[in-house]
Amino acid sequence: MGATAPGRGAAFVRDLLAETIGYAEDRHWEVCPGTWLVEGDGGPARCSCGDARCAVPGAHPASPGWRGRSSASPDVVRRWWTETPAASVLLPTGRTFDVIDVPETAGCLALARMERMGVQLGPVVAMPAIGGRGRRLLFLVLPGALPKLPDLLRGLGWPPGRLDLVGHGDGGWIVAPPSRVGAHGFAQWARQPNDTNRWLPEASELIDPLAYACGREAPPVPAP
Repeated sequence: MGATAPGRGAAFVRDLLAETIGYAEDRHWEVCPGTWLVEGDGGPARCSCGDARCAVPGAHPASPGWRGRSSASPDVVRRWWTETPAASVLLPTGRTFDVIDVPETAGCLALARMERMGVQLGPVVAMPAIGGRGRRLLFLVLPGALPKLPDLLRGLGWPPGRLDLVGHGDGGWIVAPPSRVGAHGFAQWARQPNDTNRWLPEASELIDPLAYACGREAPPVPAP
């Protein structure tokens, strides 16, 4: 039986299918169906995984072998979302792109700075608060960024773990818009994929403004 999308109905299902096929057909991104939210009996929506204490409802793979199921075939995508029309859309990282993940406040500050500087930007996902984390911005960059991040940050004077800046690379995933995740949130595009950002930037092109913005939000170093 197909899944039902709480609070959105048929229009949400149509939009989700159209967007997901577009990722495969227009961007040649591999996608994979994730979990989804199920309406509770008078209570809050719960994750389809069945874990009443799921920390990231609707925002994780539905099966351990999810990476082997990922596909960029529009026909396969259409079949998957016909079977489970409310499944969240997962985009594997480390293949077509990696991701730099920062808090929303820092990400917005960095976005404004990079636009003034004329920095080439790729698509950017805005994620709602979920799993104990606040709202985030996810910057898509060329694959291979994850292992470079520690050295890039050290080169700017930031030791590992000092900034709330993380990477997603091989073996990871992000949730793509317009998936519904958490209690009340939806993944959205802060910068929509289009023809002008089809060519993704290197992580090194974005790391300076992102680290600067995250540094402004970082707690002070405790006095010795």
